[in-house]
Amino acid sequence: DVIAGKIATRIAADSVEVLNLIRLDSIRWQIIPNTYDMWWETDAVGAINRLINESQIWWTSERLEKAKSQGVSAEEAVILASIVQAETSVLSEAPIIAGLYLNRLKIGQALQADPTLIYAWDDISITRVLDIHKAIDSPYNTYKNTGLPPGTIRTPEPTFIDAVLNPAEHDYLYMCAEPGGTGKHVFEKRYRDHLKNARKYQKWLNKNRIYR
Repeated sequence: DVIAGKIATRIAADSVEVLNLIRLDSIRWQIIPNTYDMWWETDAVGAINRLINESQIWWTSERLEKAKSQGVSAEEAVILASIVQAETSVLSEAPIIAGLYLNRLKIGQALQADPTLIYAWDDISITRVLDIHKAIDSPYNTYKNTGLPPGTIRTPEPTFIDAVLNPAEHDYLYMCAEPGGTGKHVFEKRYRDHLKNARKYQKWLNKNRIYR
């Protein structure tokens, strides 16, 4: 894990010790990426306790209230933020995507988030999600399971957590990557319109010989 490695090089702790603590789902979601000053003598437990303390400071009563207003806990907001960040690197899209997934959660519609499948397969080389990927038996398969997965799929930046706490208000339920490799998405309210966008994107993938 990148985080464990970076922490271990700055303090008197073995990266394996740090990694074993971070792997706990109860701990992972509480890591807020930032720069923290620590004593060199800090051990693995001390470092993790510091991260947890910083998380509790970040989660102000205002942020907790915002999460509650969206129908999620602080942990669930971070889990969703990890999906949103995996979906886009375009910050302006983050509140839109967050709002889309929150819309789905509120009506009990499966998230169907491709990044969760890639995480479940533990294969970052996947660039095109296929039906075979959707068949995996995993709690992180958001095509098979409704609701949020049990944990984060990455450590999201605070900006993306704030996007979940301050989502764009809209009626979108569907999104599709924009052809051309722009990193942007096309959003729709109706499934039939989404299918049109999906066909355009699939055509672009085929044209560029992106089959997996």
